[in-house]
Amino acid sequence: MSGKTKTFCDGFTRRDMLSIGGAGLFGTTYSLSSILEGQAKEATPGNDNSLIILFLAGGLSTIDTWDLKPNAPKEFRGPFNPIATSVPGVQMGEHLPKLAGQMDKFAVVRSFGHRNSGHGAADHFMLTGYHPSAGFNAGLKPNNQKPAHGSVIAHELGARGPVPPYVCVPTMHNSGGSSYLGSTAAPFVVESDPALPNFAVPDLAPPLAIDAKRFGSRRSLLATVDRFQKQGEAKFNTQARTVNSFKQQAFELMTSKETKTAFDIHSESDKLRDRYGRNTLGQSCLMARRLVEAGVRCVLINHANWDTHYNNFHVLKNDLLHLLDGGMATLLEDLYDRGMLEKTMVLVTGEFGRTPRINNLAGRDHWGPSSAIAMAGGGIKGGTIVGASNERAERPATKPYRPADLSATIFHSLGINPKKEFETPEGRPIPIVPSDGEIIEELFA
Repeated sequence: MSGKTKTFCDGFTRRDMLSIGGAGLFGTTYSLSSILEGQAKEATPGNDNSLIILFLAGGLSTIDTWDLKPNAPKEFRGPFNPIATSVPGVQMGEHLPKLAGQMDKFAVVRSFGHRNSGHGAADHFMLTGYHPSAGFNAGLKPNNQKPAHGSVIAHELGARGPVPPYVCVPTMHNSGGSSYLGSTAAPFVVESDPALPNFAVPDLAPPLAIDAKRFGSRRSLLATVDRFQKQGEAKFNTQARTVNSFKQQAFELMTSKETKTAFDIHSESDKLRDRYGRNTLGQSCLMARRLVEAGVRCVLINHANWDTHYNNFHVLKNDLLHLLDGGMATLLEDLYDRGMLEKTMVLVTGEFGRTPRINNLAGRDHWGPSSAIAMAGGGIKGGTIVGASNERAERPATKPYRPADLSATIFHSLGINPKKEFETPEGRPIPIVPSDGEIIEELFA
């Protein structure tokens, strides 16, 4: 990026304009108007599929879940035992019994891995398909050098109805940003835990201090300001002429019955909410289903903390795996029962796996070279096991698959050409997927 800021003829930047209008209307944020700006862009036809990414931040221990090694030495295999699944001959970890019963609905790629075992860089690698280059700052939020999968989907396919095309639940992941695709492809971030009794989405209601009458007055004032701005700007800057329509769409999003219904998790039955689990991961999975049902194209669930350097087995058994088991299994079953699974790809992954050898703190450390990912829906053939790791899960034993291959597979499922190129603001072509990325064909029926 050049670092240059485009300005209108009066010296206002685009951000200044949104601040003048959007912040005056909506309080302190104008993210909705900038996100909805993407609706004005021409979208790729696609195939009407959606994507839910359940990102287990910190790194899931796949040797204890998807790819157990019961015949390995005990310092590798750990205390967990494999159990049978709904697919004959396929086993998984004993602390995922509900998912074992749903194995016919999802696939596991066991010959997956990459070259980075550091959180920030590996996050970027998995959520974009690109390994970060020199100058990468993992602490930035967002830190993207390349756009996240959700941003590519939002850019290419656009919005579907009044809801945003790309949503992060419950919080923004540092590598979930839009990079050079700009604010039009950025995620709408819920910024609230759907498991809370008083859960509400901050950006979907005017500030409490603004009653309905004042809200309408601010809308009228905004229209007056925009008319004044357009007199001096529309003649010189075509882009400026659309700013008012974007703010109008933001207003409609905040007042849209359909949008509010999509985010209203309280309308779900207690029985279904209990099945998902009354916890952040479970309720985020339920929220993801509601959002996709309402038209959201990509939901990124950001869940932590899976970084089990200490007491790996105690933490997995008592704290984490029952959350994943209930949330993911119910999500797959719910999508299937509603006839949505075939058109909704579900990806479950962390940024890497964990060391096959157990450390002296009964934990497992970071391990990029070998892991496993679970995928369902969107054309994925349930019950499929792709590839294998070696006898100690140290590396792939069959054809290895990498993040670029995962990206190609995701975009293929959503009807986006993985070979397409974007153009940066400087006019430089960048492939959506690195040139070595290939579709994981074995996943598809």
